[in-house]
Amino acid sequence: MVFAGDSFFTLSPIGQAGLLALSALLAAGVLSSAQLLTRTRALPIRLVVACVGYCLFVWLSPQIYYGYYHLLFDDLPRQWVISWPPVKDIVGHATFGIVDSLSALGQGLLFWTLVALAVRGSGRRGPMV
Repeated sequence: MVFAGDSFFTLSPIGQAGLLALSALLAAGVLSSAQLLTRTRALPIRLVVACVGYCLFVWLSPQIYYGYYHLLFDDLPRQWVISWPPVKDIVGHATFGIVDSLSALGQGLLFWTLVALAVRGSGRRGPMV
């Protein structure tokens, strides 16, 4: 298995299901927020919103995931796990240059889904006024 050492596989089946559900919920939130914010915008604005949404997700979501792991493991200390935006991870995961975990793969897929939705939205807009 490619990601056999990934922390996902250290979780129980219920823990894995919860992590998948949390990831799906977060991704759906980012995707729907991007679409809502850019519904009537031009393509360049939609692409900027997609990139900013992705960057915010990669930067801030580790705290949410840590909170989930904190629920699963009693011995984890309460702490703040995010700091400066991880530029290397943001670029590396979006370009699939760093795919060392299921998380990195998911982040890359989220980025390209955001871009695809931004581009797809250009055909559904009416004439510019």
